[in-house]
Amino acid sequence: MCSLGFARSLGFALLPLATCCIVANVLLFFPDAQVTYIQENNVTTYVWYFMGIGGGGLAILIAAFVFLGMGKCADACGTESCAMCGSVLAALVGMAGSGYCFLISAFALLKGPYCLTEMGWMSPFENDGAKYLFAREEWSECIQPKHIVEWNVTLLAILLGLSTFEFIICVLQFISGLVNAVCRPCCYKQEYNLNV
Repeated sequence: MCSLGFARSLGFALLPLATCCIVANVLLFFPDAQVTYIQENNVTTYVWYFMGIGGGGLAILIAAFVFLGMGKCADACGTESCAMCGSVLAALVGMAGSGYCFLISAFALLKGPYCLTEMGWMSPFENDGAKYLFAREEWSECIQPKHIVEWNVTLLAILLGLSTFEFIICVLQFISGLVNAVCRPCCYKQEYNLNV
């Protein structure tokens, strides 16, 4: 029973993380809190990969709801080991989603924001290997939207951090579910043989 409680607690931990990923991704669509940039398609292309909405959000919510429903699943399956197999699959979905969120956010952070410069709309830091992150004086190259570099760096760093936590939680449940699904029947069989 303790493995079901552990899975449920991990499910509860994933809910706010997934919600924050969705919010961070949505905010990336509205730099400077204005709708005009998205209407004119002047946002970074990586935003359209929905890393926080799909990967760090919906995929993690699927895993979280499976973890939270483990007790009902154990009752339906008949054994806790059977339910743990389902949690292993859900953990894999969560690991894939959080990994996707992490990778796309990292690539977006390396590319830098899409902004209006003196040469027009472009990603001025695309080829500098993320050196712009440490050269704050270069951030003034972006004229519009105001503070777009800070906006992107902050939200993408949040997505990186959240997806890392999500991945760790899913790995913990993957290991726990795998150990319980594989070892639990063996332990019960040995216990039965010892009592006979």
